[in-house]
Amino acid sequence: MSRPPYTEPTETDIAAVSEQLGREARGVVGIAARTADGSPTVVATAPRLADGSPFPTFYYLCHPEAVAAASRLEAVGVMNEFNDLLAEDEAIRAQYARAHEQYIADRNSVGEVSELAGVSAGGMPSRVKCLHALIGHALAAGPGVNPIGDLALERCGWSPAAEPAVAP
Repeated sequence: MSRPPYTEPTETDIAAVSEQLGREARGVVGIAARTADGSPTVVATAPRLADGSPFPTFYYLCHPEAVAAASRLEAVGVMNEFNDLLAEDEAIRAQYARAHEQYIADRNSVGEVSELAGVSAGGMPSRVKCLHALIGHALAAGPGVNPIGDLALERCGWSPAAEPAVAP
């Protein structure tokens, strides 16, 4: 199984993510997307934290501006619009299901956790629940993988000039 696109985190990266989050970063196995200036934007997180807790959100949005942009979209109910889109558009629904499978494969490449079998993040594969997770996946995987994440990123008005940390 191939490894998902991320770079190994440095001590500087972990310190930056901890500062962004306002708490100690936990379980970071990689930096999956960065801003143009190199700031971490999305971390790849171990599927089981050091305390033994399962952690389904493999791609975790950490950049404060990106988090705020996703929160603004959620606050105005964009998730309802995207859920309607999923219900109406078979092609988007199929692509979203493929994004769900890729997300699970990426996380499983780091470690499989039985409690997380079949679970991805953000409501995939059948609904839109968390735009933070979907934007994180879109930034980590690159354009064209997660259609809802791509739409949310476009809609949120935050432009990180971020690219996947490692070219796919």
